[in-house]
Amino acid sequence: MATAMASALAKIPVRRDIAMTGEITLRGKVLPIGGLKEKLLAAHRAGLFEVILPLENEKDVAEVPENLRTAMKLHFVDNMDQVLAVALEGPLPQVPSEAETMAPIATPPAGEIPTARQ
Repeated sequence: MATAMASALAKIPVRRDIAMTGEITLRGKVLPIGGLKEKLLAAHRAGLFEVILPLENEKDVAEVPENLRTAMKLHFVDNMDQVLAVALEGPLPQVPSEAETMAPIATPPAGEIPTARQ
């Protein structure tokens, strides 16, 4: 759902040839999931050969049959930025830094301090 929202806001489509699973925290960290083998089998049966998975599930790949591991491209990610870099059809636009977006505060010349009545 977070990927779909980012896609809609950025107006960049999500790739149709990739599956993903995981849960994210409010700060964008990707949390591990259960049932990795079953989810990979389901993606493969659906004709998807590229999957985004939580980094913490990398150790569970040993349970997946060898033929499935070699047939699929697995992307292990730790945060939402990494998910979007793989899942979207193009890169997200760069957000200007705070220094670039804030206008400088004009200070009056010495001796010309404005008062509340002006």
